[in-house]
Amino acid sequence: MNILDKVTAKAEYPIKVMQFGEGNFLRAFVDYMIDIANEKGVFDGSIAIVKPISFGSLDMFKEQNNLYTVLLRGKENGEVINSSRIITSVSKTLDCAEDYDEYMALAKLSTLRFIVSNTTEAGIVLDENDSFEGLPSTYPGKLTKFLYERYVAFNGTKDKGLIILPVELIEENGKKLRECVFALSDIWNLPADFKNWLNDSTVFCSTLVDRIVTGYPRGYADKVCEELGYEDKLVDIGEPFALWVIESEKDISDELPLDKIGLPVVFTDNHKPYKERKVRVLNGAHTSSVLAGYLYGLDIVRDCMSDETMGRFIRQVVMDEIVPQVNLPLDEVKDFANSVFERFENPFIDHALLSISLNSVSKWRARVLPSFKDYCKNNGKLPKLITFSFAALLAFYSSNDLREDGLYAKRGNGDEYVIHDDKAVLEFFAENCGKADLVKKACQNLDFWGEDMSLYAGFVDAVSLWYSKLMTNAADAVKEVLN
Repeated sequence: MNILDKVTAKAEYPIKVMQFGEGNFLRAFVDYMIDIANEKGVFDGSIAIVKPISFGSLDMFKEQNNLYTVLLRGKENGEVINSSRIITSVSKTLDCAEDYDEYMALAKLSTLRFIVSNTTEAGIVLDENDSFEGLPSTYPGKLTKFLYERYVAFNGTKDKGLIILPVELIEENGKKLRECVFALSDIWNLPADFKNWLNDSTVFCSTLVDRIVTGYPRGYADKVCEELGYEDKLVDIGEPFALWVIESEKDISDELPLDKIGLPVVFTDNHKPYKERKVRVLNGAHTSSVLAGYLYGLDIVRDCMSDETMGRFIRQVVMDEIVPQVNLPLDEVKDFANSVFERFENPFIDHALLSISLNSVSKWRARVLPSFKDYCKNNGKLPKLITFSFAALLAFYSSNDLREDGLYAKRGNGDEYVIHDDKAVLEFFAENCGKADLVKKACQNLDFWGEDMSLYAGFVDAVSLWYSKLMTNAADAVKEVLN
């Protein structure tokens, strides 16, 4: 049996959403939410997926009538979740190059209202040499030409503007995309009335998205399909947790009423506090703990959570030193932190500590340093566990064995590991490891932290103490810092 046998009648909805990108994340996030909204009767619209690049194939979508299964696996509210849903919200898939005419015809659909994209962080870039003729090469180019086609098709009618929802993981993604579109409009000498129409009728939203999506279960797909009871070549696996924060100057919540049916969507005029919460709490929890956890002797995030000592370390550094510094209601941030702990405990995902350790210096600066500074300002003293995490970073990076593919080091049990970071970072540690002034030099490295960390009273001494203990016996050091 295949998925076509499971869905004998697929509801027909007008196309309201055009989606740039057929990847795993959008299918298990946006398309999943739209599918629920259709079921609840609050959206009544379908999605046209546009493949924006030549790489990849849409053959499996065609074979399965654009049907696929989303599996959500993890922990939520203390319970293990393992749920499945066949997604029926996608009505059309096409390649914007091979199916160019069909793609541009979407611009003339009166029902079209939203454009969603996930073209990777490199997708939203301005290429001044991009061409208006034929199919532009960049995503902003494709979008600009598509919007111009719509402007012409409807003679600049104001109510035919679109709502643009990029989910690419870049700062101010909607604002950046808007800047690219307007810049290309100037470069291509498009009419001033078109730019006025863009300004008045098109809404560019900046968004923040959060859900871990592991995608197709390579290596165990047969087992998954056996559990489902049918074959699905597009099955998509993610975690239960999700968050979509949408910032716009115009309130669009009535047109996209996902929040009204209990979906984790927040409409706001300022998404930055939510981004700060995610970066500080979720990413900060990782960065402040995984290096200590690895030196302690553990390998995956879930094992850190289940270990009595490391689990206590993670919860304390988050709840005591990070959460109180986030500029949102305390109870709301605590609830988010508790959801993060459940995500870390996900029994279906083996999240390796070494994979998170990549570029830890820049990560510590972006994810942990802001909480460190706010804690010092708000409490008049150093945050003990965050300070310890800084020492753990130095201990993790301590090695002279620099090779072409990274800095090789060993933890206490003799396991060899490879540190990956910028060349200048690796060279600094290779040159200074074993020197008496390593800690002081590291604290004073402006290129690493953007400031001289030695100026925080007692910081160098505290880091030196914990660094020495970590280098002697990391497991004992983690236990001691909690006392």
